Amino acid sequence: MPDGTYFFTLALEPGAELSLVDQIEALRRAYAATVTERPFETQAIVVLPDHLHAVWTLPPGDSEHVQRWRLIKSRFLREAGITSRRRSPARGPWQRPVWMHRIRDGPEFRRHRSYCWMDPVRHGLTGMAEDWPHSSIHRELARGRVLRGFHEDPDLFRHGTPEGPPGQGMGAGPHPAAPHTSL
Repeated sequence: MPDGTYFFTLALEPGAELSLVDQIEALRRAYAATVTERPFETQAIVVLPDHLHAVWTLPPGDSEHVQRWRLIKSRFLREAGITSRRRSPARGPWQRPVWMHRIRDGPEFRRHRSYCWMDPVRHGLTGMAEDWPHSSIHRELARGRVLRGFHEDPDLFRHGTPEGPPGQGMGAGPHPAAPHTSL
């Protein structure tokens, strides 16, 4: 794995009167503008109504993911025509902070990519990962890198979520907070 590969979770505040999937085009524009200005490669991404997960690889020697997320969040609010009542426009309806985990090896990468793609299934939004429209799994299906009917290996998370045992890590309770731009 390249040194600069990370898993992220960006979540809306509980009770935010906003749906990321209802504003998906605004999110796509904000994301694409940021990729153009501050390049990075999106290895996997999924957008759900109240949060998104992404796996990014940053350019060699670049670890500045915080600024990229700040740009995406503030551009999204502008693109969606949302005015923030908070002091910081980048904060807006977002939970803080953007949750980040550095990915160290291939198996960890596969676990986090799978976690992204299967999240709509875990949340009961769809029965199959490929049926959720706001996921990079479609890009991988089109390239033949993933087979139709993709599902998680039951042993993949036998010890809980990618970050810890059952009841801990990113799957426990509320969220802790142009290369590929598929959303």
